[in-house]
Order: sequence, then C-alpha cells, then structure tokens
Amino acid sequence: MGVVDGPSPVVQLRRLRVELRRAREKAGLTQEQVAEAMEWSQSKVIRIEAGESRIATNDLKALLRHLGVVDAQRTGQLLALARAARAPSWWSQYRHIASRGFLQFVEYEAAASATSNFEPLLIPGLLQTEEYARAVIQQFDAQPTAERVDALVKLRMTRQELLERADPPNLNFILDEAVVRRLVGGRAVMRRQVRHLIQMADRPNITIELVPFSAGVHPGMHGPFVVIEFPDTADDDVLYLESPRGDVVYRDKPAEIKASREAFGQLRAMSLGPEGSVTYLGKVADEMT
Repeated sequence: MGVVDGPSPVVQLRRLRVELRRAREKAGLTQEQVAEAMEWSQSKVIRIEAGESRIATNDLKALLRHLGVVDAQRTGQLLALARAARAPSWWSQYRHIASRGFLQFVEYEAAASATSNFEPLLIPGLLQTEEYARAVIQQFDAQPTAERVDALVKLRMTRQELLERADPPNLNFILDEAVVRRLVGGRAVMRRQVRHLIQMADRPNITIELVPFSAGVHPGMHGPFVVIEFPDTADDDVLYLESPRGDVVYRDKPAEIKASREAFGQLRAMSLGPEGSVTYLGKVADEMT
C-alpha cells in the first residue's frame, strides 16, 4: 500500500477541529461549559479542539446540536470530515517502530503542496537511496535488529512514492555542505547517493541547494526543520523539528513557523544556488571515485 492522493486523515482532522472551535466561539461558550453540558471531561474537549483526539460521529452529532449547528448540509460536511479523519493510513502499520511525532509528520508530508526542508547533517529522507537509508538507520536506531531495520527502511522508501504521484509537491531542500561530505556507508555508497541527488535536482518540482563551509555560521545550525504547506489556503502551515530528544510537530505556532521560514530564506541567500549546487555535487561525486 503506497501513498494516496487527496487530503490525509490528519489534515481532515485539523480542518474539523478548526471548525468546531469556531462553532464553540460563535456560540459564546468556553471549553469548560461545553464539557459540563456534554458530560465530558474538559481534557476531552481540549484534545478534540487541538486535533489530538478523533471524535466519534455520535459524539459529534450531539456536540453540533449543543453548539447550535443545525443546518443539515453543514452537519453533513462536518460528519464527513470526522469519518475521513478516522480512516486508516498506510503509515499506521509502522506505529510500533516509529514515533507518533514522526508519523504525524509523514501524514502532513503526504498531503503537502510544498515543503521547505533544511538538513545540517544527513540527506533528507525523501532523497535517500535505500543503501544510504539502511546505513543511517543501522547506526542511529536504538534497537537495530534486522527485522526492525528492514521495516524502517521500507517506511522510508514508501514515503518516497509521493515523488512519483501525478501531482507531486514542490520540494525545496537546503543542505549544509557537511551533509554531502560525510561518508555514510563508505565511499561507494556515498558516491551513488550524491549522484542520486543530482538526478533528483533535475526534476521540475525539486530544488536542492548547498550552503558551503565558507558561508561560516548560519541560522541552520540550530538543527533540521521542515515547513509544510498545503493546497487548501484554509490549512495553516506546519513545522516539523527533529532532534535526539524526539520529533515535534508545530501546528499552531505561527511565530516559530515564521522564524523557520525566515531562516530558510537566509540559508537560501547563503547557498550556492540551484545550478551552482548541482555543479558542486558533481565535483563531490567525482572526488569519491
């Protein structure tokens, strides 16, 4: 089962929780008042409005009545969102090996219209060859059993199926020079990986740029990040941060998202540019022969 077209369940859930929050505010009710009237815990209302909990259709019908949403067409639209949000996704089979934050990121990535990704240390997952991915996972996974490594490699390769969609997202990558200089898996593996980057950069929807060592200190040194955009303007951007302490998805942090966008722009200005970066990648690959 591969990547599917159309809004993912997590995006449908985001849309639903925004609509429910708006309906509550329009009704002039607090979360506490709604919880009391529905005989729910306040934490349940908070989780629903935060998009952290999928609401059952019967609960949703009762909630909509309490909020004064009685229009049949509107009710039907919101119920449809709730059902779509509960639909299983291909990545759900990896819940036992991947963090919740990372799988949330995969869901958003699959629904994206564009992403802006900075990486200071490793090739981004969407651009990794299978042998490079295996070398990274074997080194960094806490329990690198053969079965677990195979499953994580498969997850990474399945993510890449979105590149072959009829309408793939626009993917913008900026890499620190260290990413392509580090010999992950040995010279032969790394040479093939760098050449793969060159091939990927030739696609019309993919841009790859390098920030050279000569650029000195830059804003990307705080760590890797991905800003995700969606085709529907009603869906706010999402920020994904990856660190040894865990994966974090920011959905309602406009200041953090704006800061990451600005950092990406600064990194782009410091890069070798798309053409210069591809030329440099060719030199790096030749040095590894």
